Amino acid sequence: MYLMLTAALLPAVLLGLYIWRRDPIPEPATWILRAFIAGVAICIPVAFAEYGIQHVLFPTGAPKTLFGTTVQAFLVAALPEEAAKLLALWWVLRKNPYFDEHFDGIVYAVFVSLGFAAIENVSYVVSAGEGWITVAALRALLSVPGHYAFGILMGYCYSVFHFIKHTPARGAMVLLMPVMAHGVYDALAMSGSIDPLAGGISFVVLIYFCIKLQKVAQKKIQHMISLEAK
Repeated sequence: MYLMLTAALLPAVLLGLYIWRRDPIPEPATWILRAFIAGVAICIPVAFAEYGIQHVLFPTGAPKTLFGTTVQAFLVAALPEEAAKLLALWWVLRKNPYFDEHFDGIVYAVFVSLGFAAIENVSYVVSAGEGWITVAALRALLSVPGHYAFGILMGYCYSVFHFIKHTPARGAMVLLMPVMAHGVYDALAMSGSIDPLAGGISFVVLIYFCIKLQKVAQKKIQHMISLEAK
């Protein structure tokens, strides 16, 4: 059990340490911990929200078409999860005296996202039974870095909205950008439950998408760091 928990939690810990060390002026550990705990705290409410949305959209059971799994990916998974993360991020930053640099939005958003991802990862790995090593490895390479990248997108847009351009369009992007990335990720990942052939093709596309997503995330990091240097 300890090995399973370590495998489930280690990716979130390593990614968290990485983004914290990239911060030109590191945030206090107490506030970082608060962001991580906020991400953990939203897990149960999100689970209930997803269950309710799933029941409304698919009252007869799981979707049976690729269109259905795409709807499920965006409306059942991506939207409630990213909306809850944004609410948690807002709660962490609303009275945070250390939220005073462009890169800070990325740092806090990533830790909220990783708090959520850590608990989600534990649930998947522990429930995988004898195949937990494969599940842990795949999620360490794809799912947790995915949540990390979604957090970067949200934090980047949050800082742009807060510090640079306070417009409704920019405000909408704080939620829209991570939801779109998360929805595409889940739609590709879920397609295998409908059609093995489509699932195989989608998995290859998913790998490509994840690589591109991480490159975009790194560009957002570099852009915010460059703003700090000015």
